[in-house]
Amino acid sequence: MKRPNIILIHSDQHRFDCLGINGHPLLQTPNIDGLAREGVNFTNAFTPAPICTPARASLFTGLWSTQHLCLSIPGSEIYRPANPNLPTFSKILSENGYILGYVGKYHDELPGTPKDYGFRDYIPLSEYIKWRKEKGLPLEKEGFVLFAGYLIKKKEFPYMWFGEEDVVNKLEETMLAWGADRTIELLERYHSSGKPFFIRWDPFEPHLPNVVPEPYYSLYPPEKIKPWNSFPDPLERKPFIQSQQRRTWKVEGWGWDKWAPIVSRYLGVITLLDHQIGRVLEKLRELGIEDDTLIIYTTDHGDMCGGHGMMDKHFVMYEDVVHIPLIMRYPPLLPKGKVCDEFVINEIDLATTFLSLAGLPIPKTFKGKDLVRIARGEEKGREDALSIYHGAQLGSWTQRMVRDREWKYVWNASGEDELYNLREYPGELRNLVEEPAYKGELARLRKRLVQWMEEVNDIMLNSWTRAQLEKGTKP
Repeated sequence: MKRPNIILIHSDQHRFDCLGINGHPLLQTPNIDGLAREGVNFTNAFTPAPICTPARASLFTGLWSTQHLCLSIPGSEIYRPANPNLPTFSKILSENGYILGYVGKYHDELPGTPKDYGFRDYIPLSEYIKWRKEKGLPLEKEGFVLFAGYLIKKKEFPYMWFGEEDVVNKLEETMLAWGADRTIELLERYHSSGKPFFIRWDPFEPHLPNVVPEPYYSLYPPEKIKPWNSFPDPLERKPFIQSQQRRTWKVEGWGWDKWAPIVSRYLGVITLLDHQIGRVLEKLRELGIEDDTLIIYTTDHGDMCGGHGMMDKHFVMYEDVVHIPLIMRYPPLLPKGKVCDEFVINEIDLATTFLSLAGLPIPKTFKGKDLVRIARGEEKGREDALSIYHGAQLGSWTQRMVRDREWKYVWNASGEDELYNLREYPGELRNLVEEPAYKGELARLRKRLVQWMEEVNDIMLNSWTRAQLEKGTKP
């Protein structure tokens, strides 16, 4: 079989429940939904780390953060890039005839740039600023500050993060439109080469600050947006750091009347992103290679966006941030319109899938599974999911999550543990860890977490922490 082209659209901070196909009652995402109807929607995909840089390093290396050793984001006390000597899927594809291009966010997950790991072309977000300058578009404006490529109104922290109308740019001048333009340019150029290609577009969005132009700004009236099932949360019997997260972001005590406008802008950005994805898909159809190309839409992790009364991510393993969308379309091999509920670990399994689909050997270091084989029913997924967080923003905060179809256990090394029954209490509002009726489930999940930690070479599994988990020496 002819080796497929691959287009990976890998966004930043997109919740699983924020797609029309995944059940959001208002959100319009016709292009991503179309991919799911024509391909496979993985409804139990989880991030290996609910924070950008470690998850993105897992995508390159096919390894857990405890193995590639990128533990946090730049600027945190424990940041370091992943080991550059590890095999990466991108370099292997490049060495075996693929042309690779990268557009958008790179978060220093490996030393250097994507060009050091097999990508022929790398167009970083910083090029958007240069493009604006070349077009004579404003880079500054009185009363505004430039942040992440956006001119946003100067406000006291944290309000600058919370979503507003883009009054500076026309739709075609937004960073999302610019990213789609650059992706389309690579697509046209690589197609003309006659060689198989891999194009990766990493939009910054829907990561806050959610600055969005009309008509997207007004597309979802706040009064029509219902609260998440994880809102409100009194945070009873929850780790102290969660209430501190609210205070740090200055959102403590906020009602839904304050959160709804923020969610409105978040949803608006997602629809804008979806429409730009539609432009890329239309170019594939125009070139006649839509069915020769594996198309993937996914993200690195989710966003609290008011869930549990919190903003952003950090210090939590709630579904809002660990459960993420993953959709794949490739008619020659993938079934049409399949909903696959097998458990998969997003970035780690993608790395293996790329090489498997290209007919290339999988490095022994890779820890992933082949998502195509899972979707076709030729291989089982995982029995449960692990996610790892090491800390950032307020310092190191080590936690691990193990989650199966009914239960979730979160081990917080320096705080109260968490136990949730996801079927009975899907909003994760009630922490059951200290309730005697659930001691058996708690012991089972702690034992399972020890097995996971052994498998991923987790240095945090030492004689003290092992006793906590195996003998229940902490609540």
